[in-house]
Amino acid sequence: MNLKLSRRRFLQVSAATGVFLGTAGTASFIHQAVATPKQSDQTINYVRTTCSPNCTGACGMKALVEDGQIKSIIQAADYPEPEYNPRGCLKGLSMTNLIYGPDRLKTPLILQGKPGSGNFKEASWSDALDYTAERLKEIADKYGPESIGVLFQVGGTGYVQKGAVSRLATLAGWTMHHAYDQNGDLPMFWPMTFGVQSEELEPREWTNSRYVMVFGSNILATRIPDAHFLLEARNRGAKIMVFDPNFSPTAAKADEWFPIKASSDAAVALGLARVLIEEKLYAANFIITFTDLPLLVRVDTGKRLKADEVKDLVKPSDFPAYREAYVAYDGHFIAVHPEKLDLPLDVMIEGEVDVPLKNGEIVKAKPVFQLLKESLTRYTPEEVEELTGMPKDDLVRIAREMAGTKPLHVIYGAGNYQWYHGDLKGRALALLPVLTGNIGKSGAGISTYAGQYRIRFKVAEWWVPEGKKQNWLPFLYVLHGPTKTMKAKWPKNGIKALVVGWGNPFDQHNMANKLREMVEKEDLEFVVTTDFQMTTTCQYSHAVLPAVSWYEKTDLVATPVHPYLQLQQPAVKPLYEGKPEFWIIRELAKRLNPDFEKYFYPELEPNAAAEKVIELLLNTGGPAVAGITLEQLKKGPVHLKSEVPGDRQIPFYDQVQNKKPFPPISLPAKIDQTAQFVKSGRIEFYKDEDIMLQVGEALPVHKPPFEESEYALNPLVKEKYKFSYVTRNAIYRVHSTHSNNVWMNELQEGKPRVWLSPADSKEKGIKEGDAVEIFNDRGKLTAYAIIDPGVGLKQAVFEEGWWSRYLKGASYNTLTYPFIKPTHELYFVPGMWSPNTAWNECLCDVRKVDDLL
Repeated sequence: MNLKLSRRRFLQVSAATGVFLGTAGTASFIHQAVATPKQSDQTINYVRTTCSPNCTGACGMKALVEDGQIKSIIQAADYPEPEYNPRGCLKGLSMTNLIYGPDRLKTPLILQGKPGSGNFKEASWSDALDYTAERLKEIADKYGPESIGVLFQVGGTGYVQKGAVSRLATLAGWTMHHAYDQNGDLPMFWPMTFGVQSEELEPREWTNSRYVMVFGSNILATRIPDAHFLLEARNRGAKIMVFDPNFSPTAAKADEWFPIKASSDAAVALGLARVLIEEKLYAANFIITFTDLPLLVRVDTGKRLKADEVKDLVKPSDFPAYREAYVAYDGHFIAVHPEKLDLPLDVMIEGEVDVPLKNGEIVKAKPVFQLLKESLTRYTPEEVEELTGMPKDDLVRIAREMAGTKPLHVIYGAGNYQWYHGDLKGRALALLPVLTGNIGKSGAGISTYAGQYRIRFKVAEWWVPEGKKQNWLPFLYVLHGPTKTMKAKWPKNGIKALVVGWGNPFDQHNMANKLREMVEKEDLEFVVTTDFQMTTTCQYSHAVLPAVSWYEKTDLVATPVHPYLQLQQPAVKPLYEGKPEFWIIRELAKRLNPDFEKYFYPELEPNAAAEKVIELLLNTGGPAVAGITLEQLKKGPVHLKSEVPGDRQIPFYDQVQNKKPFPPISLPAKIDQTAQFVKSGRIEFYKDEDIMLQVGEALPVHKPPFEESEYALNPLVKEKYKFSYVTRNAIYRVHSTHSNNVWMNELQEGKPRVWLSPADSKEKGIKEGDAVEIFNDRGKLTAYAIIDPGVGLKQAVFEEGWWSRYLKGASYNTLTYPFIKPTHELYFVPGMWSPNTAWNECLCDVRKVDDLL
């Protein structure tokens, strides 16, 4: 739409926008300042679009365009619910620094020298695409098409353009690597316990909570558009409790902060659960109805007791093959139907019972609740204090408070579950809302907020042409190699080429320097990257295809953290020779196989084709988008639909309020793929699969960090490296995006930093501002010391996302290792049950750079 804006008014608005840092008070000021500006200059135009890095915010923005150039970016503030207005942060408002910055790719490039050398020659689109297609065909012919790996970041930030990549990869038989587990964002406790990919309350629901427990999530730094909801919850009477080894902006706003030891969260949760059970503060009716706690487990085998094992017990037959009927006891044995949540409320949850089997044996069995109670006996307040540093009296007090203050909401941060035993921590934390009946209700539950991963509606008609089979491989195997226990299919000849889009893996995923070594040694024979900036990954690519920013193309966007569907709409034409990914994929497709072109609307220019795809997705996307049209979206954000009254986003509402079996559907998977994770149709805390029993994880337990990872890999590091290398998210970047943003770098003085405790820095002879080397046997990097009394002992905290050029060519993730936990290989459903990257399971040491000279 055209708006009237005088030069004076423009300068006032630009100045206001430039200083906006995301606080609620300033947000209100900006919203008022830019509301319906008046004036006469018809050459100025506002275009509404959506900021779309992988930050989950999906903030509506308006680009102020003059003479075909974006002059300023402001928040759209046009969400129908005023609570969501405005959304945005300084990163998004300064996006012009990237769009028009010096790293902008202008033309296709073909590598002339060694990977990483930066020695490229400019090429025409025709030559670059011909070269890329020819190399990919050569590799497919030599090693098989499945040897070509495809890396594209989270689908929620662009259903059209990223769907085009999925479409081509499916047609060509390439192997796709799901971004969710690749990024370490998949909280594996979710499929293990609830049978879903992930779930979370929408932030507006935070204001309905009355007791909020935050474990390792720094909401005020990583959820800037939504942080005000947490503060509003506190203003409405909620108690905010933060458990984190390090003092953070979120801890500063909490009622109480507990600096627990690193990766000890499971012990805290299990100690709290012990108090809840000992003092009978649990919701008995809730756990009997919705969980596996009443189900019997055989004492002799550790396996769940199945209905078809018990003498004279008839197993129900009217349920699907991915379910199983187990047994409960109320004086008589009950065959528990896996799709009916109707157990009698007097069913036994404590004790032991003799069970006559059909084979004539009599075995002893106990309910899961009894086994849990026995398991929790070791987590006394005194023991928990020793394991975690959590004062024993506070532990008991908090257990009583949380049981008596509802709704209870547990927030489990990604940096906290990006450890080897992050799944165990999540399973333990899930006990807290479940035992107290805080699931499926407004303001209640457990949430994880990481990545714009969620597919909010059906996408198969676009992403999976004609229902063809897709090849998927967790990315950790590319770095680690295959294992004997993997369920995913390893390509016969491994991965020999990578097609990369919307990411910077040669910085972000270069664990133990594996990716760079694979290219340098020609184990990866070809890498092609589409991006709009010359990233480190482009530097290591054989072909670079210039794409465009989200201000230069059409796409459809949704996010887990608010309930609105939105468009990306082009504010300006593509800069230089940049092209939308849709166009690049279509041109590549017809070169790979002329028959592929018909799948990409060859008769339409890219934006018109994208609109056709959006209409297809809306027409076939199912209940969440029923009735939503492209024309509605062009006018502004449209609320997605859900089964919850008011279309709110409350996990498991349908299961709890309407007694539907677990799990709800996690798109794009089919229900038979995910329901196998919780065969009982209930929330499951007991996992009786062989590997779970073998490693002692049938029930949630606390396991200390490093023992099954770093120490198992090399026992000598136990004495050699005493520091945890923790890579947290920064307020200045969205992962790698904005690493080269001049405004953001100015705020950091252009210096990568490492945070150390005063005690550790004194021991090492390190002072504030000293250049420090962080190192282990795999890699090293240099950063500048910040001495922070809020940092826990023996931690080196580094803010991830820096490009290598700011680290003297080093990749900060060379210190990390691609550990694969065997329990993550029990099943394989892409991005849902899959080995998850454990970034923080890493040991290191620190020293002054001067000490090396």
